[in-house]
Amino acid sequence: MNRIFVRFFVLVMLAITVASFAIYFAISYLFGDPFEEIALKQASGQIFLLEQYVDQAPADEWLPRLNKVREISKVKFELIPLKTALAALPAEKQASLMHGDVVLDVAGKSFFRRVDLAGDKYIGSEEDVLRAEDLPVDVGLALRVELVRYVIVALCLLVPIAIWSSLHWRGLQSLSKVAHDFGEGKLSARATIGRTASIYPLAERMNQMAGRIEGLLDAQKNLMHSVSHELRTPVARLEFGLELLRKDIQTEMKGDAGNAAAEARIRNMESDLIELNTLVGELLSLAKLDQQQELQHERFALADTLYGCVDILSHALAGKQLTADIGENIGSLDGDRRLISRAVTNLMTNAAKYANHRISLSARRLKDNGLEVIVEDDGPGIPLEERERIFDAFYRLDRSRDRATGGFGLGLAIAQKAALLHGGRIAVAESSLGGAKFVLNIPAHA
Repeated sequence: MNRIFVRFFVLVMLAITVASFAIYFAISYLFGDPFEEIALKQASGQIFLLEQYVDQAPADEWLPRLNKVREISKVKFELIPLKTALAALPAEKQASLMHGDVVLDVAGKSFFRRVDLAGDKYIGSEEDVLRAEDLPVDVGLALRVELVRYVIVALCLLVPIAIWSSLHWRGLQSLSKVAHDFGEGKLSARATIGRTASIYPLAERMNQMAGRIEGLLDAQKNLMHSVSHELRTPVARLEFGLELLRKDIQTEMKGDAGNAAAEARIRNMESDLIELNTLVGELLSLAKLDQQQELQHERFALADTLYGCVDILSHALAGKQLTADIGENIGSLDGDRRLISRAVTNLMTNAAKYANHRISLSARRLKDNGLEVIVEDDGPGIPLEERERIFDAFYRLDRSRDRATGGFGLGLAIAQKAALLHGGRIAVAESSLGGAKFVLNIPAHA
């Protein structure tokens, strides 16, 4: 038996018990004691005999008829003083007795009633009370009936709860196992729960969380591996340059040829340092995007932003024919201007590296008021099987693994993360110019 059902069982039984007492006191307050009503029905025969037989007799025959009833009835009828009867009754029933009503004593299985109010039956009858004892009153039967009724209600409640809690418990056990496996390092562990289960939304969120954590850890692992690989080359060049400078100093090279060689090596080392600084800057940018959860929203003009990207890359676009199709009525966007500019700049930088002669930049509004920015080139293009992997950090095509054009393989990864933070993405297709086509989509509500 699972803990959920035990808790529901205890809660339901307590609720039923409290409800039973609440119902009893409410009915007693509004309509009178229900057990007294039951007892009154059970004693109705004796009351009927008293009212319809004994009380209907003439005054001089009232006592003889009462004695006849005593002879044939198992109920004990006796006359007692009014003061004694009042002392035996609670205060709330004494007034009813004084008015001549039949007053029941359920616990004592008896009832009281004054003989009369004016002394018409016999002398001093107004001071006497007729008490009937050993009445056939059994409220225990009513209690047993009520108990059976509440047991049936409890079963009708607890059986569906037991079924539901069993299914719920199995789902929670499944989530617990996934959490345990995930904590033990099995990052591929996922919860498998039916869509109709009550905890399906929780399982979906947990799976999404696990997937994101697994992706982040894999990205971190790949990043560390790639960073170590990327840093080896400039570091090795620096070590080699330093070794050559050391030899030059040791041999005390003189003359213009020696000075020129030393200066050339120093320039190469400075270039390697610039490359290292650039790599570190790109890594920091990528790390910040991985950690960023919210955008720095602002309303900015799209046309000005896109033309600003073109101006920034004027040196990189030198010698290339750029076609820009950006309408002045393209409007504005509510988002992070810096990230949008970075994404477009990185796409154009990538196009400038591989374009032969032509680059195209265009932007338009979609039917849902979203934004679409397209960057095309007439370069070699991107093979179909590589189009998803090029957005991975440090991933580069084989033909780009050279110092002049290869870069670090971080530009497209940064652009894609900037798009994802805005709720969009970047897709790759074949350009009409013959090369690659990058399509940046940003929804209307970034």
